[in-house]
Amino acid sequence: MPKAKYYLHPFDFKKPNGYIDFIFTQDGLRPTVVGNPIYRLFIFELGILNQFRYISRLMTYDLRLSTIISDFNSQISQVKNKQELEEIRISFLGKKGFVTELFVQLKNIATEEKKAFGASINQARDQVTKELDAKKDVFESAELNERLSGEKIDLTAPIRKNNQGLIHPINKVMKEIQEIFSQLGFEFAHGPEIEDDFYNFTALNIDENHPARQMQDTFYFKNTPLLLRTHTSNTQIRKMIESQPPLKVAALGRVFRCDSDQTHTPMFHQFEGFVVDENITMGHLKWTLTNFLEKFFEVKNLELRFRPSFFPFTEPSAEVDINYSIQQGKIQIGKGDKFMEILGCGMIHPNVLRNCKIDSEKFQGFAFGIGIERLAMLKYGITDLRMFFENDVRFLKHFGFKPSEF
Repeated sequence: MPKAKYYLHPFDFKKPNGYIDFIFTQDGLRPTVVGNPIYRLFIFELGILNQFRYISRLMTYDLRLSTIISDFNSQISQVKNKQELEEIRISFLGKKGFVTELFVQLKNIATEEKKAFGASINQARDQVTKELDAKKDVFESAELNERLSGEKIDLTAPIRKNNQGLIHPINKVMKEIQEIFSQLGFEFAHGPEIEDDFYNFTALNIDENHPARQMQDTFYFKNTPLLLRTHTSNTQIRKMIESQPPLKVAALGRVFRCDSDQTHTPMFHQFEGFVVDENITMGHLKWTLTNFLEKFFEVKNLELRFRPSFFPFTEPSAEVDINYSIQQGKIQIGKGDKFMEILGCGMIHPNVLRNCKIDSEKFQGFAFGIGIERLAMLKYGITDLRMFFENDVRFLKHFGFKPSEF
C-alpha cells in the first residue's frame, strides 16, 4: 500500500516538528510509527467526530481539497431549505469554516509551495460559493412561485371605486370671478387678514362711533390695536396708497364678523372691485356690474335695480337688486318680475381718496363688494350658508365639481 506523510498540527498534538506516517488500507487510513517526511507540503484538515465534534487531521492538500469538495457536494445535495443552506455556508466559508481554515495554514507551507496551494484553495472557495448561490436562487424562486400561486388576481372582480376629490363650490365661484374680471382688465391684489384700525376703518371714512367698530361686530385682539378685517376694503386702501391712478383692481379673500345664523357666519369670503381714474361715473359702474352678473349667472338681459343706500366710504351709495322668479321650487335668475338684493356699491367718497393721497378734484372712482357665498347660494341652489363650512362629505359630493369642470 502507498504511504502518505501528515504534518501534526501543533494546536492538537503539541508537536510542531513531528511527523507521523499513515498507510492507506481498505478500512481507511491507519497511523504507523513516527518517521522522516517523504513530502514537504502538508496541510491541516478538520474532520467530524460523532457527527458534531471536529478534530484535526493533516494530509496532502490534494487529498484535503478533494475531501472538502466531496463533503460539500454530499451536504448540499441533501439541503432542504435556506436555513440549512446558511448552516452549510458557515461550515465551509464562515470564520472558522473548512475552506477558511485552509488559508490559515498557508503560514505553515513552504514558500515555494504557497502559490499553488493558494490557487487550489481559491478555486475550491469559488466552487463552493457558486453552488451555494445557485442553490439559494432555487429556494428563492420556489418561494416566489409559491407566493404568486397564492396571490392570484380575479379578473372578473369589479374594479375598485376611484374616490376622486371634488372642487368646493366656493373655489369654483372664485375661479369664475377671476376669469370674468381678468377679461375686463382688472388686476387682482391681496391684503392682510390681520389689520389695524386705520386701514380697516379710519381710511374708509368710518366714524369712530360707527357701530361697525364695536365689539359685537368686530373681532379685536387683546392688548393690541390689531383686529381681524371685516371686509376686503383694506386691500383697496393699501393699493391706492401704494399706487397712483389710473387703478382697476379686484380683491378676493376671507373676512370676519361677529355674526352667525342661517345667512351669516363669523368667517366668510368677500369680493371687491374698484376703479379710480378721471371722469369715472355711475354709468361705468352699472356697465361693469351688468357685464359681470350676466356672465356669472349665464343669462342675458338681466335687470338691475339700483336703490339708494348709505355706506361711509361711497357717495352716492346704492344697493343693487336683480330680477328673478321661482320655478318648481328653484330660483331662476334673470326671469320674472321679482327682485332681490345682491350687492352694495357706489362712487368712492372724496374723503377716502384724500386719505389715500389721491387728488379728489381730478380723480373719481367707483367701488362694489359682494359675498362670495351669496353668489354660490344663488347660482347652485344652496339654502344654508353654514353648509359651506360643516365639512360634510355629502354636501361636497352633491355640490362639488370635478377637476375637468373647474
